[in-house]
Amino acid sequence: MDATIYHNPKCTTSRKALEKLREAGVEPTIVKYLDQPYTREQLSTMFADAGITAHQAARKRESLYKELGLADASEDAVLDAMVAHPVLVERPFVVTDKGTRLGRPLETIDEIL
Repeated sequence: MDATIYHNPKCTTSRKALEKLREAGVEPTIVKYLDQPYTREQLSTMFADAGITAHQAARKRESLYKELGLADASEDAVLDAMVAHPVLVERPFVVTDKGTRLGRPLETIDEIL
């Protein structure tokens, strides 16, 4: 199975998701999205495939989220902010042949394994 994880190695949940994939016998492509930022098209596609909105995929606890006033922003404005500041994207996103999921909670990854 081909799989990609958009990963932040400093994040406990992201590390657990990577471990879960490996325990399932999947060695994913690891994209450290803070080093290789998303494009707008990538984010739009991932969110659509996962069935969520940019607002749902935003890290609301991130101080930058509040500083930029994203709670009341349009979807387009949130997407633009995420492209400019990838730290605003919740993590981890996992993409397999079976679909795309935001790994929060981790069990959602099971749906695409």
